[in-house]
Amino acid sequence: MTITLFVGLVVLALGKFLFHKKFLNFIILPFNDKYILLHNKKGQFSHWFHLLLTLFQLINLSLFILLVLKAFDLIPYEKTVLVYLIILGFLALFELVKFSLQMFVGLVFNNLNLVGSLIFSKISYLNYSSIIIAIANILLIYITTNSKTTIYVALTLIILINGIGMAKLLKNHQKALFPYFMYFILYLCTLEIAPLVLIGSYLKG
Repeated sequence: MTITLFVGLVVLALGKFLFHKKFLNFIILPFNDKYILLHNKKGQFSHWFHLLLTLFQLINLSLFILLVLKAFDLIPYEKTVLVYLIILGFLALFELVKFSLQMFVGLVFNNLNLVGSLIFSKISYLNYSSIIIAIANILLIYITTNSKTTIYVALTLIILINGIGMAKLLKNHQKALFPYFMYFILYLCTLEIAPLVLIGSYLKG
């Protein structure tokens, strides 16, 4: 877990060192949309800064899920490494498939630029919330081991940050989304809410 945390921090530090101006805009994302407005353009998904932040998110989100499973005694201690690798692989595949489906929807409705803009905004806020996740991971490993309170506080902050992102996304794109409002609701139910419900039902079962 220490190695995983270290690798994640190295990835974040590398992004900050190589793209300092982008990082400064990114770090104030919930309070200022400058990062989205400046960098939401063609090729944004393949930019190294975005890729590094997404990798940082995958590393820490996978570790957080592992720590949550441990806190609720859902996995045996001796299999933590294997479980972490499975979670990491599943998350990477899930996000890749989800991204591909979302872009395909944009292609079908002949509005790839709008869909790409929406996806970039959502991923950016998810990447930002991974900073909270990283802090929670450090607390859960070294200070408040297996603390359910830490988990609940982290989840609340993650939902809050991504909720702010969704609210700003709707506000900034309300005119563009209005003609496709029904399609947008269908998109939310199919590609955003349904996967979470299915995963939650599986874990509950």
